[in-house]
Amino acid sequence: MKLVMAVIKPFKLDDVRESLTSVGVEGLTVSEVKGFGRQKGHTEIYRGAEYAVNFVPKVKIEVVVKDNLVEPTLDAIQKAAQTGSIGDGKIFICDVGSAVRIRTGETDAAAI
Repeated sequence: MKLVMAVIKPFKLDDVRESLTSVGVEGLTVSEVKGFGRQKGHTEIYRGAEYAVNFVPKVKIEVVVKDNLVEPTLDAIQKAAQTGSIGDGKIFICDVGSAVRIRTGETDAAAI
């Protein structure tokens, strides 16, 4: 099992969710986050005054999938989240040692 974490632009969330559903992902967790990468934030104008926005709003998606779904999951996220401009985001993959479904006590692959 793998944990796939993706940080994407907020307006791409629905596209990514639909794309993940089409490849067989049955559930995901979404968090609103802020951060910066190479762009180091940006400047905005509010009521005539310019100010720096050091942290850019993003959405973090977390999905735990079986090993055979890792590549389709990566492809689905990348294709649906890509705009071609700076700040499209990142995808991270981590090993998951164990999982437990609280309601039934099922473990590992049966729990996801």
